[in-house]
Amino acid sequence: MSRIIPDTAVIGGGLHGLSAALHLARAGRRVVVLEKSWVGRHASGATAAGVRTLGRDLAEVPISLEAMDMWHRIEAIVGDSCGFHSYGQLRVAEFDGHLPALEQRVDSMRQHGYSHEEMIDHSELRRLVPALSPHCVGALVARRDGAADPHRTIRAFRRSCEASGVVIHEGCGVTAIEQRGSDWHIRTGEQEFTVPVIVNAAGAWAARLAAMVGDVIPLGLKASMMIVTERLAPLLDPVVSVVGRSLSFKQSDQGTLVIGGGLQGGADIDTLKSTVNFIELAKGAQASTDLFPSVRDVRIARTWAGMEAKTKDLLPVIGPSPNAPGVFHAFGFSGHGFQLVPVVGSIIADLVVQGETRRHISPFSAKRLMTTRAAA
Repeated sequence: MSRIIPDTAVIGGGLHGLSAALHLARAGRRVVVLEKSWVGRHASGATAAGVRTLGRDLAEVPISLEAMDMWHRIEAIVGDSCGFHSYGQLRVAEFDGHLPALEQRVDSMRQHGYSHEEMIDHSELRRLVPALSPHCVGALVARRDGAADPHRTIRAFRRSCEASGVVIHEGCGVTAIEQRGSDWHIRTGEQEFTVPVIVNAAGAWAARLAAMVGDVIPLGLKASMMIVTERLAPLLDPVVSVVGRSLSFKQSDQGTLVIGGGLQGGADIDTLKSTVNFIELAKGAQASTDLFPSVRDVRIARTWAGMEAKTKDLLPVIGPSPNAPGVFHAFGFSGHGFQLVPVVGSIIADLVVQGETRRHISPFSAKRLMTTRAAA
């Protein structure tokens, strides 16, 4: 059988890379995915898998709402439900002083034509989350939001990619990229690829890949930490966050509590290792027991930290390279990229295949992060 020669290389085997590869393959491209470790190794496999429109930056709201529609038909896209449940997401006001900021948020969304976020009072909050401490006074809710199973989602996207002809190379870290005419020559440890199109979806390592093609894009790192507990009887359905605290609290299908919220551990991209800061992580445990007193004696089964790129404005980079024709970026999701996975893949496919997209992505241009030197 003849070997298929790729015309597109997606660098990075996280969910955004897999989504881009899937949409590109379905649009007729011959795609390889080059992953330094293994598929879903870092941010995608360490995420809490929140499927959230709630509280998005205004620039992200349009693509987030489109992504939510895609999540509600995710089985038709990747042949699996990905463990997605739309029980809603809530941002809880513990005290009366927290309510004005939430009400202002709703008013702002209405002024921009969005109605997916709504305020609820103490009574409705208690109806939705009976286990919540009674001192909480209200909440902001997005009722179509929810959460998914990250590992099931990774498997579903991988299976769909491979069924669509995508070839995935794991343990295949990119060491150099150079331009050869209208093509890009990619060197890895053991293999070389020459393609006209590259998609940089390398997560925490994306700035290094961008620099190889002439795009100097400053990136920071996030190492968001997570807690998983022993299994419990059903306690709540929605995902709960709270004003003024770093907390995301949900219960998985298996009964475990999955507790996050952005508390930061340590990350070293050279050694590919992240570490848990237990002093910081204790803040998440304290917030959990303050909001849900019944879990005070629940045992912690596992903790971990992921590794993700962070931009200075916490918005992602999505779009063509400013300096390298044929290179497209999809990275810098700053800890809130999981929900955007289906739509970002579609956007990248549009840009590669059609040269444009109907979505408004100018706020995500790499140029906004790139400093230009003043003329001498």
